[in-house]
Amino acid sequence: MGRAGCCCRGAERLVSPSLVRRFRPLLLLIIAVCCGAQLGQCQVATPHCHIQKCNTDFVSLTSHLSPAVDGLHTEFCKALRSYSACTQKTAKSCRGDLIFHAAMLGITDLMSQRNCSRDGPTSSTRPEVQHEPCNYHSRTQHAHTHSHAHAPGHSHTRPVYLFCGLFGDPHLRTFKDSFQTCKVEGAWPLIDNDYLSVQVTNVPVVPGSSATATNKITIIFKPYEGCTDQRVYQAVTDNLPAAFDDGTVSSGEPIHISAGAKGATGKVRALWISERSPGHHVELYAGYIGVTVIVRQLGRYLTMAVRIPEELAQAYDSTQDLQLCLNGCPGGERIDKAGHLPLPLSPPPLGLQLQQLRRPSYSSQTQESPYGATQVFSVEGAKQRCREQLEVQDIYFHSCVFDLLTTGDANFTVAAYSAQKDMESLHPHQGRWRIYPRGSAISTLHSDSQHIKQLSLLLLCFLSVVL
Repeated sequence: MGRAGCCCRGAERLVSPSLVRRFRPLLLLIIAVCCGAQLGQCQVATPHCHIQKCNTDFVSLTSHLSPAVDGLHTEFCKALRSYSACTQKTAKSCRGDLIFHAAMLGITDLMSQRNCSRDGPTSSTRPEVQHEPCNYHSRTQHAHTHSHAHAPGHSHTRPVYLFCGLFGDPHLRTFKDSFQTCKVEGAWPLIDNDYLSVQVTNVPVVPGSSATATNKITIIFKPYEGCTDQRVYQAVTDNLPAAFDDGTVSSGEPIHISAGAKGATGKVRALWISERSPGHHVELYAGYIGVTVIVRQLGRYLTMAVRIPEELAQAYDSTQDLQLCLNGCPGGERIDKAGHLPLPLSPPPLGLQLQQLRRPSYSSQTQESPYGATQVFSVEGAKQRCREQLEVQDIYFHSCVFDLLTTGDANFTVAAYSAQKDMESLHPHQGRWRIYPRGSAISTLHSDSQHIKQLSLLLLCFLSVVL
């Protein structure tokens, strides 16, 4: 094995063999901890280890998979088996490489999560992707290949995706993963760029409270030359259509999609709508710009989640700078204070209690409780109710508690749970999924764990040169 390299050069002069033997068990433990941290800051390099190629191939095999298509599980498992086979081929020369060991642990974990068998078909390491101008993935991959063919040494980076979500009282998760709770009564733009416009309308939830929630969402897919004309989608409470305003369910030229039924490929239009649960869950896919939007109705109010390429989200001018997903809510509209969400300790206003007598009752197969099922929650009662849906006490859990205390509407529990699941489905970076409110015990523990990882990385740099 070649000489190891690390970010702490010269450390080998400070380490004696006896000291290494004493701390070897600790070193192995540190390696396990660091596998989930930022391995790029310190790694052990070996001259013939090709783990980076395995990583690149796996990203290539999975980056174009879409949750909108049947057969995603099959294709992902095939890619995982190919990834595993690639790591096994280079295992001997990668024994001292930390990224290799992290990849092995990651493969095992993903196979377990996805219930993938070790034996079975694998994906081709060089999937054939047809160049289609109205397929964003194909278009960007073609640009990537073209840049390498005509400009050796030039690195064309893969597209970066952003996530934004709105739900509940309302709670906003911006493109920068800033989590805010706002009043924003009336109509407000979430996204407004050259390709997509999303506007929401929020109305008061209960008299005497500043709490608002979304009862209308308008989405405009702007015209894209050669791919699609403009299409408008509008949802309001009790009317979540499975079509655009003009009655169509798709638009534009056919494009290829991967992972069709039984692992096959198929075609859809450049822009299309999928109704997952009539009247309650609709998903919109704009393949020509790489955008996915999920809209739900839970109780009397709507939630929204969107994934969009960063380069398109940044395509706007100075007249379009008021975008909540981009810049967050204006300071005067914020309810939370720098990430801390204060819980109301007193009972909700009298108007809430009177609403129990005034509201009609409806039933729904997807609602946790009918529209009129409001009640006055205590803090502990709200936490207990939210724990039934949300196991981890992150910001989604705290938002759920806040909404129950503020509105008394148990449907907000399901809204928080669904918003979290939509985020996990669309957010491109799993390491950023969890957000904890500032000042909470969990947030403190999370912060401490980050410091521990950083210290572990430093110690790993010090000791790994002797592997």
